[in-house]
Amino acid sequence: MGSYRFIISGGGTGGHIYPAISIADELKRRHPNAEFLFVGAKDRMEMEKVPQAGYKIEGLWITGIQRKLTLKNVMFPLKLISSLIKAHKIVSKFKPHAVVGTGGFASGPLLKVATSSGIPCVLQEQNSFAGITNKLLKDKVAKICVAYDGMERFFPADKIVKTGNPVRADLISLQEDRSDALRFFGLNTQKKTLLVLGGSLGSKRINALIADNLEFFKSLNLQLIWQCGKGYVKMYEGENSDYVKVHAFLNDMAKAYAAADMIISRSGAGAVSELCLVGKPTIFIPSPVVAEDHQTKNAQALVAEDAAVMIKESDLEEKFKEEFLSVFESEEKRERLSKNIEALALPNATKDICDEIEKLLN
Repeated sequence: MGSYRFIISGGGTGGHIYPAISIADELKRRHPNAEFLFVGAKDRMEMEKVPQAGYKIEGLWITGIQRKLTLKNVMFPLKLISSLIKAHKIVSKFKPHAVVGTGGFASGPLLKVATSSGIPCVLQEQNSFAGITNKLLKDKVAKICVAYDGMERFFPADKIVKTGNPVRADLISLQEDRSDALRFFGLNTQKKTLLVLGGSLGSKRINALIADNLEFFKSLNLQLIWQCGKGYVKMYEGENSDYVKVHAFLNDMAKAYAAADMIISRSGAGAVSELCLVGKPTIFIPSPVVAEDHQTKNAQALVAEDAAVMIKESDLEEKFKEEFLSVFESEEKRERLSKNIEALALPNATKDICDEIEKLLN
């Protein structure tokens, strides 16, 4: 085993950061003497989350192009030049044996410099609709690891490897007991349980939906584990009761998934990959304000396999109760959705991505 050096670049959201950390952890397990450096965007969440995971990180002065004319767009060329110069310094000094990009603005300049320097690079695309940074880099990198079929419409077919998305290790073999998990949350082991996930920051629209329907859920004798997000917990913590448990953030997702009979969730790539492993009937409510509406496309990919139900935010008022009851009241449909979503799981994603990286080292 050589003493390798790896640069891993990606960030802006947890969907880019956590896969990057998972890949680093697996490479570190395989190569304990390897050196790692992360490269992210200054002032974004990776500058906090990556050091918490035990890795060094450098920040680039980079942001994306806004959809409307703003001062940030005027500054973009200057930021890009600055980031390319710093990326060149980072690559020249660190001399990586391989570079991995998991998406986000910072990975663009870093991988542009690395590929131009002849360093083998791997992209990891989490979504069913490729991000702009990865599309721009597609012709220069050695391999592109994807999570969905049909990605040839974005990337060269000979570079694509379907691996899936890295997920938390404790979910790969979900061993939590349902009754123990329900007792952990202070809930009744005899009642059906709905798990609500609006992402770590929470979803204003999903939170409002749940609050408006608490009496509806109660009429169904249904109890809730409700992750509302740290920005909303003060607004909704008063709803805590015997059958509603409000949390800013769920630190033990394995227990939350084990306790759930049904799940309502956003459809970011990481959430979708986790929920395939979990194999519970799920209603996706995609965020409509993400780049290129990729959450809707992620959910649609599962709906096409009869593996989930999707309700657009714009349809919630009209369709939520009807769609919810169509799942809740039909054991046959719940079992079918569970079976079909579980069939889409790719539990070896992190291992398979690292196998591709190791091929380039040789």
